[in-house]
Amino acid sequence: MNQTNTTAKPQVNLYSLALNGMFIALTLVATSFINVKLPIAANGGLIHLGNVPLFIAAILFGKRTGVIAGAFGMGLFDLLSGWTLWAPFTFVIVGLMGYTVGAITEKKNESFYQAIAMGAACVIKVAGYYIAEVILYQNVVTPIASIPGNILQVAIAAVVVFPLINPLRKGLQK
Repeated sequence: MNQTNTTAKPQVNLYSLALNGMFIALTLVATSFINVKLPIAANGGLIHLGNVPLFIAAILFGKRTGVIAGAFGMGLFDLLSGWTLWAPFTFVIVGLMGYTVGAITEKKNESFYQAIAMGAACVIKVAGYYIAEVILYQNVVTPIASIPGNILQVAIAAVVVFPLINPLRKGLQK
């Protein structure tokens, strides 16, 4: 009896490896070097532009590239910058943000879907990091101080991404 494997394997090729590697690097660099530490939160916090390449990757190349760029790019930032305890949380939270943005905007070029996707990413970031802080700090009140910074971080990324996304999409089509 001859059986064939009908399980679809994800396409891994040099192009996707290079693309994903580039967006991991861009997310890591934008998080590492374009940031401001928040003095208001007792537990620290950071406003950075790492969400910009993450959102661009997810919108232009889909949920797979979005999850990879977010999870690995910002997860590596946490590991390399001394925020090691945060790395597993960041890997899941930001990976889920990238997946969600990519899933919502897949095959939809309208700004409406991009706004919905970034709004969903904001909800994931706020809820995810709130839960992470509750786990790490064993306190349900202290993490509330991080919510405005998380919202601001996604809002700034959205303001940067919106005017860039359509010209980048047109450039890719050429």
